[in-house]
Amino acid sequence: MKVEVGHEIPALVKHPTTRQLVQYAGAQGDFYEIHYDQAYAQSVGLPGVILHGLLKAAFLGQLVTDWLGDRGTLKTFEVSYRGIDVPAQPYRCRGRVKRVDGPEVELEIWGENDEGQRTTVGTATVEIR
Repeated sequence: MKVEVGHEIPALVKHPTTRQLVQYAGAQGDFYEIHYDQAYAQSVGLPGVILHGLLKAAFLGQLVTDWLGDRGTLKTFEVSYRGIDVPAQPYRCRGRVKRVDGPEVELEIWGENDEGQRTTVGTATVEIR
């Protein structure tokens, strides 16, 4: 696989639902009401229920591993949350090659809301075979 600095990896668009948030809460054990109770979320100043940060990180992890496939190994992965995202709106995961050093490739990754605002940003390092 030929990888060059500046190359954008194929975007991944997720369509999270409130049902998915409830399922994720059960799987992860994060039952904070802001992720499933509309009235509670609004009572604390949110527009409604919001996506779990770790769910957004999982989406970005999928972006990287879908692109990498079986051609290499994910070595490092980290994200930072910069904004909220809500169900019933597309969550677009994107990335670009930031650095290539032999078989090691560093990616800049981010998640965007429907308005193109980066609500989650991070990096991933992969080793390509």
